Amino acid sequence: MSKIDLAIHGYPSRTPFATAARRSAKVWLCLTLIGADALALLAGFAVGVRIEQPGVLSSDVWTSLLGVILVHAGIAFQNQAYTTKCLTSAQASCRQALLSVAATLLIFLLVVFSLKVTGRLPRLALSVGIVSSVVLIISQRLLLCHLVRRAYGNRLHTELVIVDGGNVPDACLGSDIVDAGVAALRSDLDDPYMLNRLGTLLRHYDRVVISCVPERKIEWAQVLKGANIQGEIIVPEIGELGPLAVHQLSGVTTVVVSRGPLDLANRAKKRALDIAFTVPVLIALLPVMLVVAIAIRLESPGPIFFRQERMGRGNRIFQILKFRSMRVETSDSEGARSASRDDDRITRVGRLIRRTSIDELPQLINVLLGEMSLVGPRPHALGSLAGDELFWRVDRQYWLRHALKPGITGLAQVRGFRGATEHRRDIVNRLEADLEYLQDWSLWRDFGILAKTAQVLVHKNAY
Repeated sequence: MSKIDLAIHGYPSRTPFATAARRSAKVWLCLTLIGADALALLAGFAVGVRIEQPGVLSSDVWTSLLGVILVHAGIAFQNQAYTTKCLTSAQASCRQALLSVAATLLIFLLVVFSLKVTGRLPRLALSVGIVSSVVLIISQRLLLCHLVRRAYGNRLHTELVIVDGGNVPDACLGSDIVDAGVAALRSDLDDPYMLNRLGTLLRHYDRVVISCVPERKIEWAQVLKGANIQGEIIVPEIGELGPLAVHQLSGVTTVVVSRGPLDLANRAKKRALDIAFTVPVLIALLPVMLVVAIAIRLESPGPIFFRQERMGRGNRIFQILKFRSMRVETSDSEGARSASRDDDRITRVGRLIRRTSIDELPQLINVLLGEMSLVGPRPHALGSLAGDELFWRVDRQYWLRHALKPGITGLAQVRGFRGATEHRRDIVNRLEADLEYLQDWSLWRDFGILAKTAQVLVHKNAY
């Protein structure tokens, strides 16, 4: 049994049925909303075209309608028109829907004017199509919001209350409740396996509320900030928690201390970039990876890949993949000793692939599996030291970097902060860059970091 298995042993691995049902319902309801919008646009504009041109619709008309639907879907997704809020708030749903339709029509008209085909534009069909589509979209969204609120009320989000010595308000009894003492959960920033246990539990929920004694509130706040979840603490005072907002849980005041740094639309864009880049690169580099694998096997016995536990998004541990660059008997699975320039553990092939960063290529598999991203904070080994001190003890903000997926490359790497961490400042520099990346993330910045990575593949600190 592995350390991770031991860490979660004794706690039910299955999500409560009601929680799992709500999570599944949200996904299906969002997909239903997307499909309903597409059908409304299709039906609305089809009616307009049939009124002006009775008979069977031509293939050109169907192609144009399909294009409008795809453009609208992209705009609506970017415009947050398919969020959970749009499932429960009729006002927000209709507002975002109207803005998305307006933007789609604006793009359509710009294309028409640029192609100089305004003279052939069926004005009656367009007018009837716009009115019909808007009426259908608003009608189906109002109906869906009504049905969702009737079926789920305000409980569409999945909520968990963790009790760590605090009191449980009566208003919280409708949520899933875990007694930290019974489940052996602690706000221990010095125990990565405990954080992994908590991260494994929290992945089933949208929101977690902590009820704890005053002396543990600040530590719980630090734990939640890197957990990639909306975390809140039941507290009458805000003190040193650094709150983002004050919310209410069924009438009980809570302080929001963390949110995932990216919303659904931005997570989807980042994941799309990962897939679009990783698949063709893996295919193109497959011959190189095969040659490296053969060279590793010929030089020294042992596995081709080196696997090591690293901390990922939400403080969940995963197995990172690298080409093995050291002899098996001297490999450091805990990562307590950083590789140095004259490290006698590294093989001849290993020195070459580390110098050129080829040893990192198998991490593209981690990206495909969704454990990593192309760009993000680099995942560190659990035993990594800055001088003679563990990374997370140098600065407690270290755990905040895990609110995003770890990356193959990152802002710290392109700034030259890589290699051995012989001094406290070595990890502080990386942490400052990682926190800057979290705060100012954008897709264009990811493109820029990927472009700059090519300039630092061969680096004086890579050994």
